[in-house]
Parts: sequence; structure tokens; C-alpha cells
Amino acid sequence: MLIGVPKEIKNREYRVGLTPMSVRELIAHGHQVIVETNAGFEIGFTNELYQAAGAVILESAAEIFAKADMIVKVKEPQASECAMLREGQILYTYLHLAPDPEQTQGLINSGCIAIAYETVTDAHGGLPLLAPMSEVAGRMSIQAGAHALEMSQGGRGMLLGGVPGVEPAKVTIIGGGVVGTNAARMAVGMGADVIILDRSVRRMQQLDDIFQGRVKTIYSSAGAIEDHVLHSDLVVGAVLIPGAAAPKLVTRQHITDMQRGSVLVDVAIDQGGCFATSKATTHAEPTYIVDDVVHYCVANMPGGVARTSTMALNNATLPFAITIANKGWKQALAEDTHLLEGLNVAEGKVTYKAVSEDQGLAYTPASEFIS
Repeated sequence: MLIGVPKEIKNREYRVGLTPMSVRELIAHGHQVIVETNAGFEIGFTNELYQAAGAVILESAAEIFAKADMIVKVKEPQASECAMLREGQILYTYLHLAPDPEQTQGLINSGCIAIAYETVTDAHGGLPLLAPMSEVAGRMSIQAGAHALEMSQGGRGMLLGGVPGVEPAKVTIIGGGVVGTNAARMAVGMGADVIILDRSVRRMQQLDDIFQGRVKTIYSSAGAIEDHVLHSDLVVGAVLIPGAAAPKLVTRQHITDMQRGSVLVDVAIDQGGCFATSKATTHAEPTYIVDDVVHYCVANMPGGVARTSTMALNNATLPFAITIANKGWKQALAEDTHLLEGLNVAEGKVTYKAVSEDQGLAYTPASEFIS
């Protein structure tokens, strides 16, 4: 199979779909790889490294899309990229379609086979291709939130961990999954007073064991969210409904009533965000202020640490890329029900139920394409 790696074009997105080591692995399995020039240059993956791994360097994304049987990316295709996709071509990347009807329609119109990293599952009910970026984003959320609390950023002027004789900042994390757990690790490490809200009693028991009393766990209800959000210095939105739009758990009134200079970090922004006032931002302009509350809503947070993120992502995505390339998408999905969950759009039809429900589109079960 001929596999193409275009350069990412989203604002300040420096990650790349395949590292030179991943390219070497695919070529060892008998495949060919073409890479757009300087696709990984910003994070130290030069054209020469790709060529040494066996890839062919091409000058433009248009050439990559025109020739490749499978496109491997990181972020969702932008409008210009959707226009270059073609019928039967495999797209393997993050999609986050639920809050993005324009992208969904672009993929439908292209007739491509769109496999989303974020909805591939595993035997434990987890999301193995989302997990590494969730780990990165969770840890970054505290770094970003701590910075946003500084006066120069519009924050309350608080040091997250305080100092002897001065209490630390109160951090509330909504959601105790991969993002929430990693955010809590960082916040605890910096000395903050940390609370995690979650609806799973079993998960709260696990978190209690993990943190040995250094984090308070609270059952997430409308009342609990209101109580803790209004009295927090930093709130991290870490909720996830796989493949679907994030629920708006923090209301407009909550934000109006929050303390002046407090900070919201919405890690769920890729799925539409879980705060009523959330709107996607970029690393170029990461924050904005509503009712004196600082909002950090960068839609590609791991792109800020692109080298670490790229290598972590490839560790998870490469085995599936090899399987798809070796067997073809139909056989690969037929033999792996967890990979089948990644199919979101195929041959002009929406194949992921949560996306169809959120956008009011007809739903075709993914299984129909492999029977």
C-alpha cells in the first residue's frame, strides 16, 4: 500500500502523522511511504531522516493526496484537505466529528474511508489511540491553567501551590478519566488543593487508591458542580462521551458567578467543550475572557509539545496503521471489532451513531461495510 503523510496545516500544529521510525516499520512490512517536504522539520524530523528510513519526499500536499492509498495525519482534515480526498481513499487521523458538521459533510462528499483515532476501542473499554493525547492534554491543562492565573494573563494572581503561610489554589477537575487523572497528578505535584468530580463510584474508589487521600473525590451532580466551580481558582473540563458532543456541565450563570480572575481550561473543546462559554482557540491566541473569567480552549493542546506528542501518538497508532496497510481496510476492520469502532464515515455514509445523532444525519452501521 502507498501511504501518504502530509504536513499539518492547522494553526501552530507541528505534530506529524508518522515518525521516521514508523516509516521504517511500514516499509519493512512491504509498503511505500511518501512524505510532504518538511512535514516534521519543526520537531526535528528532517527530510533526510525520512529518506534514510526509506520514504520519498514530495513537494506538496496535493501530490500526497493524489497518489496515496492511505493518508495518515494527526488533526482533522481542513476544508482544503477534504477537497483533495477521493473515493475509496483511507483517512486515518483524529476527526472529532460530532461538533463539526462542515467536516462531516466534506468527508461524506469525498467518498473516502475515514477512520478516527478517538473512537477506536480496546478490550477494556478504553480508547487506546486517544489515551496518549489525553495524558498530554491533562498534564498541559495544569501548566496552562497555572500560567493563566497570573496577573499578566488576566488571572487572580495566584501561585498554584501557594507558599508557606498562604493557602494554595483550589483546582476542580470535572471528569476522572485519563485527562482528569493526569491533570490531578500535575496539580497535586504543584501543591494545589485538588477535587475531582466524577459519576462513577468505582472510578472514584480507584482515584482514592491512586492518590492516597491527596485528592478529594466528589460525586458529580448539578449541585456539586455549581458548589465547587463557584469556589475554585482553576476548573479543568475533562469530560468525554466517545465520539459525541461534550455535555455543557458548567452553565452561563455559573461563569457569571465565578470569582473574578478564575480560570477555565476546557480539554473537551475538540468535542464542542463542556463550558457554556467555550469556543475553540489556538496556540497563537489561547485565551479570552468572559465575565472576568479566563478561558483556555485550545483545540489542539498536545500540539504545544509536538515532539513528545508525536512519539506518544505513534506508539499507539502504528500497529493499527500496519494492520490496515497489510490487510486492507475491510479485512482489517472485519477481523478487529475495536478497530471497526473507529470507522466514522465510509463511501458517503456516516457509520458512527453518536455523530449521526448529534448532526441529525442518516446512520449506516459500520458492520454493513464488512459483511
